[in-house]
Amino acid sequence: MPLYEGVHAHPDGDSTVARMAATAANYEFDGVVVRNHSDARADYDAERVRDEYGVDVVEAVEIRADNPEVASGHVGNYRPKVSVLALHGGTNALNRFAVEQARVDVLAHPMRDRGDFNHVLAKAAAENGVRVEFDLSRVVRSDGGPRVQAIQDLRKLREIVTQYDAPFVVSAEPTSHLQLRAPRELAAVGEAIGFSEEQIRAGLREWGELAERNRERRSDDFIAPGVERGRYEEES
Repeated sequence: MPLYEGVHAHPDGDSTVARMAATAANYEFDGVVVRNHSDARADYDAERVRDEYGVDVVEAVEIRADNPEVASGHVGNYRPKVSVLALHGGTNALNRFAVEQARVDVLAHPMRDRGDFNHVLAKAAAENGVRVEFDLSRVVRSDGGPRVQAIQDLRKLREIVTQYDAPFVVSAEPTSHLQLRAPRELAAVGEAIGFSEEQIRAGLREWGELAERNRERRSDDFIAPGVERGRYEEES
């Protein structure tokens, strides 16, 4: 099954989409999800990059907002425009907002800014189909106390997400092609902190499955999300 990584490209990161795609191809990823923050969108030709490097390029956004009210406006604006919509979490208010919104695909790094994630949020994520991100970036790029804290946060998050069967994605959230890690490396990191190899690979696959589902929903075959065009609409 295809494996994808969620990346931050220039100007949200240090490398262009093309450079990210080229490195991802070398590392045997099938696609990259360009998840730049909403205030740092990338300018690129997805089809050209896809044709040149043989890697699927998914147009996405990671909404960054100070509070749920502002986030709600951004969700309404970006949902029709992108194939994957993530919300930059990490505070209790934004974590709760994200998992209660079926229009949100991914709650990104819910534990990063000392945010909490509990069984109530896990149940809501499962009910609304919001993927919870297992963010490996602080494990692979930090050391000392921050790394220890990141491992503890991930173990807690894994236990809750697994217990309530909430959907999830996995990413090391690279902001440079030099920060990309091959799937086997991410699997090794995951196994070292309590994940199974299959959990890590399932989380990498989920990005692509989300993109495929949402692309279909945005196609001409659907009148609105979840409402497929039928014979009468086609004839009218």
